[in-house]
Amino acid sequence: MARPQSATYPVYFDKYISLVNADDLISAFIDQRELIGGFFDSIPESKAAYAYAPGKWNLKQLLQHVIDTERIFAYRALCFSRNEGQSLPGFDENAYAISSEADSRTWNSLCEELKQLRTSTELLFESFTPLQLEKSGKANGNPCTVIAAGFIIVGHVYHHQQIVIDRYL
Repeated sequence: MARPQSATYPVYFDKYISLVNADDLISAFIDQRELIGGFFDSIPESKAAYAYAPGKWNLKQLLQHVIDTERIFAYRALCFSRNEGQSLPGFDENAYAISSEADSRTWNSLCEELKQLRTSTELLFESFTPLQLEKSGKANGNPCTVIAAGFIIVGHVYHHQQIVIDRYL
């Protein structure tokens, strides 16, 4: 499960894929297990409603966004691996955040959901054959391969971890 070639996903996602140090996807998932299982858990519930500026997401909303995005990209990867011919819809992350009602949840429940989701995501990507990983489809009108979707998932988490460190903690 080697790194995706830059021509196999929208250039916008370079900012996420470039954050992944591993050269193969399974190693990237393994490398991120401690972050998924520990970093977010280390943030106390008392900070979960904190937003670093007016109009910015609080930590609960940010973590719900990470969860939603992982689900969406895993679904895209599944669809592409199964030869979906239709372009999948894009999503408005801000509209999703507003509709998520993340503030009604506990921080612990969000952390636990992310851990369970990541286990499912890893199992999904481990199930793909090399041929399936190279398949592509379209989302929001843009082509993307299955393997690129996996690297985007991992890089997206690193991106938001850095935002949490820089702006929330």
